[in-house]
Amino acid sequence: MNLVKNSKQTVFVGLSGGVDSSVAALRLKKAGYRVVGVFIKVWHPDFLVCDWEAERLDAMRVAAHLDIPFLTCDAVDSYKKEVADYFISEYKAGRTPNPDVFCNKAVKFGAFLNFALEKGADFIATGHYARRSESNDLVKLFRGVDNSKDQSYFLWTLTQEQLQKVLLPVGNSSKQNIRKEAAQAKLPTAIKKDSQGICFLGHIDIPEFLGHFIDLKPGKVIDVNGKIVGEHKGALVYTLGQRHGFTFNSSDTDRKPHYVVDRDLNKNLLIVDVEPPLVKKCTLVKIANLNWITMAPKIGDVLTAQFYYQQTAVEVVVEDCNNQDCSLRVNKSSKQPASGQSCVLYKKEECLGGGIIT
Repeated sequence: MNLVKNSKQTVFVGLSGGVDSSVAALRLKKAGYRVVGVFIKVWHPDFLVCDWEAERLDAMRVAAHLDIPFLTCDAVDSYKKEVADYFISEYKAGRTPNPDVFCNKAVKFGAFLNFALEKGADFIATGHYARRSESNDLVKLFRGVDNSKDQSYFLWTLTQEQLQKVLLPVGNSSKQNIRKEAAQAKLPTAIKKDSQGICFLGHIDIPEFLGHFIDLKPGKVIDVNGKIVGEHKGALVYTLGQRHGFTFNSSDTDRKPHYVVDRDLNKNLLIVDVEPPLVKKCTLVKIANLNWITMAPKIGDVLTAQFYYQQTAVEVVVEDCNNQDCSLRVNKSSKQPASGQSCVLYKKEECLGGGIIT
């Protein structure tokens, strides 16, 4: 787990009510830390079914089972202003945001970290599948050992100041082993299903959600030849490569899947094709709003880039990099990333940081 040597320090563990954070708390207690369980309460819109009370109850059960103190961190304002409002404003601007990245930045490693430090904690811990390693007063971030669960992609915005105060106890294990460990310890969350969807909000219908904040207008779906083939709920809420959420005029059961390959926001049109949109070899991808965990890459560096969560990383060459943006040359054709998504750069298993695709 790469835990610090002084095992008498205090760690506030973000207990989400899931199995991963439960095992994180279990491991830290076994390692001798003073562990405090914390449920993070966030903003939740009135029109969505709210299950935060049930999640908090599960978190309380875990804390009781481990015989550790339990607190609640009020991060409602931080979530609303820096995650939900950002999510809505990016869609309004025609971009596709990644709310989980900014949830981690603003809430888990922002409001929660500040809450913990103000109450005397030495560290916070989460159930993220990622690893950290300290060397020469620097903390490096690495992929989790379970490739199918690796969550380092969502942590590229973390800074040295934050990582110095963060422990990641489950990143060195597979999900299967985490479940076994939880069952052996008889944790109440041992067989609980994994949460899915947007950070804290879970599964939501994006057009329905955004329809409460944006005036969405239904429009036409056309193919690459300009033929009208269907209808959509509002071009703003679709992203490149999406192959669902719009309807076809005909009921052809043998129809091949169609992918969004372009949008005309002025005319409120979706353009679809039977082939997904690709960023071709030697294409330049530009990223901005940069964050480097240790140091910025150099021009000519050969790295791997991940444009989507759980995407197979693509080899890229750094063509240009300054304080404002970076240009990356893609060495192999890949699924085309959407503007607003995160591009995370790796050197082998190490997460170097990243930026937002422009």
